[in-house]
Amino acid sequence: MADDDPPQLMILSSAPSRATEAKVLPHPALQRRSALRERRPQAVRRHTGRVATRFAVLVLGDIASILLARTVALWFAAKTVDGSIAYASTPLVEGGTRFIFLGLLVLSAIFAAGGHSRHRALNLPIRLFVGVAGAVCITWAGGIARGFLPDLVLPMVATAGTIWLSLYAVRQISEWILRDIWPRQKGASAAILVGSPAKADRYERAVAAPGGDYRVVGYVATHSNGNGTANVAGARDFLGTIDNLSAVIDSQNAEAVVVCADLPASRINDLIEECLHAGCQVLFPARAVRVYGLRPILVWHHDQPFFELGSPVLKARALISKRMVDVVVSAILLVLLSPLLLLIMIAIRLDSPGSPFFFQARAGLGGKQFRMFKFRTMRVGADVEKQDLAHLNHTGDRRLFKIPNDPRTTRLGRLLRRWSLDELPQLVNVLIGEMSLIGPRPFFESDFEEYEDHHFRRLDAKPGITGLWQVSGRSEVLDFEDVIFLDRQYIEQWSFWLDVSILFRTIPAVLRRTGAF
Repeated sequence: MADDDPPQLMILSSAPSRATEAKVLPHPALQRRSALRERRPQAVRRHTGRVATRFAVLVLGDIASILLARTVALWFAAKTVDGSIAYASTPLVEGGTRFIFLGLLVLSAIFAAGGHSRHRALNLPIRLFVGVAGAVCITWAGGIARGFLPDLVLPMVATAGTIWLSLYAVRQISEWILRDIWPRQKGASAAILVGSPAKADRYERAVAAPGGDYRVVGYVATHSNGNGTANVAGARDFLGTIDNLSAVIDSQNAEAVVVCADLPASRINDLIEECLHAGCQVLFPARAVRVYGLRPILVWHHDQPFFELGSPVLKARALISKRMVDVVVSAILLVLLSPLLLLIMIAIRLDSPGSPFFFQARAGLGGKQFRMFKFRTMRVGADVEKQDLAHLNHTGDRRLFKIPNDPRTTRLGRLLRRWSLDELPQLVNVLIGEMSLIGPRPFFESDFEEYEDHHFRRLDAKPGITGLWQVSGRSEVLDFEDVIFLDRQYIEQWSFWLDVSILFRTIPAVLRRTGAF
């Protein structure tokens, strides 16, 4: 979606120069963004490995359970009179298609009931039973509908009971494998606990549970006794005090901070801001926590509830799901819109001399420079004229360079900008992973010279074709702080449904053409 990007024309080579690669990032906040960007692929791989390992072990165990239930049923049906009556004509003894159908239903129902969750073991027997009972009821739904329920009660109970007992027994073995056989901390991210070790034991056990997301690397004390040491007795794995939390996070490459101590409200706000700048999630044991601008989410780690504060788009599962949507949707749109793209290319060539495309150097995820594709909407050499037209910038801010009725815009360019068609080539940027469909709009790297610390937070997400700024008025939002606020709101409140909402709000915003020039 067009946002009337600053009309600066810049042709770049596809590969950055060595001078660009070697230069030192001038701002500490930008250095943190760059480091966070470099850690993300490793975090995604760790997260995917943990989830896949746990899911595979549990599913294989469930399949073994169903086969064990069939073996038990066959034995009872062959060796006992009661068993031959109870299991008569059931899928467990008949086998074949009915047995496969029942097995698939059981696996699906257990998944739907939360039986494969890596965060909660609470009420596992009940969740397993609910899943099995639902699958058995569906298997015999036809007979129940025809009024044969009294005759079906015994085989249904026998089948459900046998599968449930087998599942629960094998599930204990599966959890033992995940806990003791498979390395319990394999692939887990580093987490730091804030508070006394003596009072944080149960929280440590929760966040570092087998198959979980984190491993505790140490503790940070809430106060110092004046000589740089902790004020807690027996502070094993002492990493420092809360006053140097940012340095501890960097040194430990931590991805989560678990606050186990009671802190003043002002200190909580400072701590959260430090963690978000460092790309960390913040976990509070579930209790009253109020932080302006952030929405706490209730999460579970091994039956222990926590309030999670942080940026959802920093989490591996969010990155994976968002990337999958970007690839699928951008690929489909490029195929469907290819005739329109070809028509626009031909029209640009006929309207004015020069290439139908132009490329701009923009700052992407973590401040990394990338080449953004657009249809050309200005005459060739328009970038040279930019300084001469600076007095026409109606925002008064160099970082938001907007000129209504820009004289450099071609006749066709005005139409393309008005309907945001000049942004369509950015679907290629989305497909190759440099941009996302929805996110903060990318700015120029030269703007960083005037950024303050909180401005760099907008670099925590991939830039998008459209976003909150675009659907909130685009060029009518004239205050740079308002733009930053909208971008941070998106990053800190991200959800799949927020993306869906912005996507559907983009269509009427384009049709209204509000703020587009």
